Amino acid sequence: MGQSVILSKELSQAEVTRYSRHILLPQVGLEGQRRLKGSSVLVVGTGGLGSPVSMYLAAAGVGRIGLIDYDVVDATNLQRQIVHGESTLGVPKVDSAAARLLDLNPMIMVDRHYTALTRDNAMDILASYDVIVDGTDNFATRYLLNDAAVLLGKPIVYGSVFRFEGQVSVFGMKDGPCYRCLQPVPPPPHTVPSCAQAGVFGVLPGTIGTIQATETLKLLLGIGEPLIGRLLLYDALDMTFDMIKLPKRRNCPVCGDQPTITQLIDYEEFCGMPGHQSNVVSPVPEWTVQEVKARLDANEPLILLDVREPYELMISHLDQAVHIPISQMSARWQEIPRDTTVVVFCRSGVRSANLITQLQAAGYENLINMAGGINAWAKAIDPSLPGY
Repeated sequence: MGQSVILSKELSQAEVTRYSRHILLPQVGLEGQRRLKGSSVLVVGTGGLGSPVSMYLAAAGVGRIGLIDYDVVDATNLQRQIVHGESTLGVPKVDSAAARLLDLNPMIMVDRHYTALTRDNAMDILASYDVIVDGTDNFATRYLLNDAAVLLGKPIVYGSVFRFEGQVSVFGMKDGPCYRCLQPVPPPPHTVPSCAQAGVFGVLPGTIGTIQATETLKLLLGIGEPLIGRLLLYDALDMTFDMIKLPKRRNCPVCGDQPTITQLIDYEEFCGMPGHQSNVVSPVPEWTVQEVKARLDANEPLILLDVREPYELMISHLDQAVHIPISQMSARWQEIPRDTTVVVFCRSGVRSANLITQLQAAGYENLINMAGGINAWAKAIDPSLPGY
């Protein structure tokens, strides 16, 4: 989608009626509403943040909204991803979201990009949009999105959520910082858990996503003071907002005075982790849940080791498993025997695989990862266990 799409800016009588509360605002008026109709926004990710962002942009009358996501709707999404519903479980998120947006406002256009954002397609997809909204959930994609947008001269409305806290800023504007100015290098691999691992307060993405939508509309309309050079911090538990200054780093490799990154790089290598779940390949020995069950039924000598956190055991657990949480592993790893096969599992198999990699470096050779974790066990072996 490298070529531009020309949108009509003329408002029909039905549109004047629909957007009348906008048009009454002196800062918007008829001209501002025409401007929104002629604008385009790419929302990267149709999850927790992408849901409120896309819905409010659609309601506001942004003429063309692009959605990019490679995932399908899952029951665990519905606690916070309000653009989806029970009727679209198993449906590609871009299709589910597009249907909801067009139901909300049939007077707009919605582009669906049912694909992962990669360095091979990013420049082409981003090129025809005016503003990019970051609704990503991993560092590799976030750095990729940042670099592509800066190289194309596109503003990015950044948002991030974790448990009860969120952040918002505007990157990529002239004389303003980019994401690399905030986070020059990614954190060490697997030190920051995902929402699937750490949890997220269901309404938090609504708060942060709505602020992202606000900043996007301000940029398109040219009104107010966007969060350029400022990082907004929100704590839902304390109900506090803090603002910190975020200067442009003159030595930034992408937006600095003498940039050294002038084309997209290998972001998975840069971050030391995959950008997409579909690319995750366990580097450790692995058994399926069916193999584990068969070996248990055959009374083979093995130990099941559950490395999830204590609060996760309240959701589901296997009675025959030994429990050593990863958070306590630095003090208890020597409790893991070396003279028998140990099958390690977590929620989905990611944390357990990472732990095995670390323990292999300490000389363990008897550890097997249970592919898919306890969620796979619940689905294939014991449906009475809830997935989460």
